[in-house]
Amino acid sequence: MLLRTMKDTIATEDEIQLGSAGVAAADVVRVARTGTPVVLTDAARAAMVTSAALVDGFVAGNTPVYGVTTGFGSLASTVIPAERTAELQVALVRSHAAGMGDTVEQEVVRAMLFLRARSLAMARSGVRPELVQLQLAMLNAGLVPVVREHGSLGASGDLAPLSHCALALIGEGEVWGPDGRPEPTAPALRRAGLTPVALRAKEGLALINGTDGILGMLCLALHDLGELLRLADVTAAMTVEGLLGTDRAFAADLQALRPQVGQAASARNLTRLLAGSAIVASHREGDSRVQDAYSLRCTPQVHGAALDTMAHARTIAERELASAIDNPMILPDGRVESCGNFHGAPVGFVCDFLAIAAAEVSAIAERRTDRMLDVARSHGLPPFLSPDAGVNSGMMIAHYTQVSMALENQRLAVPASTQSMPTSAMQEDHVSNGWSAARKLRRSVANLRRVLAVELVCAAAAVDLRGPLQPAAGTGAAVRVLRERVGGPGPDRWLSPDLRTAEQLLADGTVLHAVETAIGPLEVL
Repeated sequence: MLLRTMKDTIATEDEIQLGSAGVAAADVVRVARTGTPVVLTDAARAAMVTSAALVDGFVAGNTPVYGVTTGFGSLASTVIPAERTAELQVALVRSHAAGMGDTVEQEVVRAMLFLRARSLAMARSGVRPELVQLQLAMLNAGLVPVVREHGSLGASGDLAPLSHCALALIGEGEVWGPDGRPEPTAPALRRAGLTPVALRAKEGLALINGTDGILGMLCLALHDLGELLRLADVTAAMTVEGLLGTDRAFAADLQALRPQVGQAASARNLTRLLAGSAIVASHREGDSRVQDAYSLRCTPQVHGAALDTMAHARTIAERELASAIDNPMILPDGRVESCGNFHGAPVGFVCDFLAIAAAEVSAIAERRTDRMLDVARSHGLPPFLSPDAGVNSGMMIAHYTQVSMALENQRLAVPASTQSMPTSAMQEDHVSNGWSAARKLRRSVANLRRVLAVELVCAAAAVDLRGPLQPAAGTGAAVRVLRERVGGPGPDRWLSPDLRTAEQLLADGTVLHAVETAIGPLEVL
């Protein structure tokens, strides 16, 4: 079930009320990309006050508690006197904000802030509600901390990235200014009417001890892949028409012989997309070919496997979105227990799984595209889809571009979560590397969209060249919406703008909307 249906997590079109039960992946996307406001519920606020009071008791009683009255990592045996526990938390945030490299995308940082607030609101971290209220106020005011790409190993939380976020809460570090450049945090907070917090015991640790960066990138990727896998069925169906392929391999009775859920869903999409195609009907009789190449015939098997992988990844994400992620955990009965809930293996694994899926969907799309360009295999199409090949090169180098991205996706499919190096003087001797898995997943998803954009442009040209035969309603809708912005076959022209336009039409939902308006919603698990 959707987690947003739980009693104290209420998502409306206007705001998200953050309680103790978690959130939905769709909420993460809304906050990250559309700036949907978030507020903390009264119930969550009260629970956090109770949890924070337990931490105050540990400090007052000199109770040995990791990260509260002791140092961190391999310094866990170092006792911290009560009067220095707040200093300990500030020092932690400053020292751990050690990221380097390029800046992380603002939508990812917004997702991180929201998800860290989500975990803290579950009242298992022992922090005051003031921290969450400031996190949400920054989100609602559009203040986004500057985070650097390198610094998380996906265990003990996304330490450096979350520390850069935590710096902003104490008025330090940098945020993105209104001019799109980094600026000091303190004056930006003042302009927004916000006051930095003074950290207390446990609070610095709680702000950085989560998988929120990995999870945020996973949620964003799941949203994008949900659209891209439907679009992959669209471009594949267009290519089937362009190559005079058959839809018989997608028949429901054949899919039932192998009851893979994703495969059946993709096959149904392909069947609906090709329904009524005069191009497909034109060669049902008298065609000497016994069967299509794998890249056409096995499309539902590959796309379907990606759908199944995405369904599994969504299950893991939903569990993580309902989880309290921190160490140590403050329990309602007053106990404080160390645990490993900060370890990013569950989310890191599925980020790697999805990168594999994206690589394979990219690979089969490239193979389909290649067939349309090769006069020996395209069944009557001109070389490289150019009506005047020779002087003109047509889509030759567009294919090169597509191949380069498909190859990169194959490299990005190498798992990051199987790689580990020990840190913190061997205290943290096994890490998930989940952050790296999520970073390469984002690149894989972007590459997949561009690979499909090339297939879209080529397949539309192939369909046009089959005229006067008309495509199906679904594929025809995709061709028509593309032709509003991108011209059809003809003399060579500067191709890069055409390809980037096609990419944008996929990214903003224009193509998918046109297709689904024509034939109804396509299936996605």
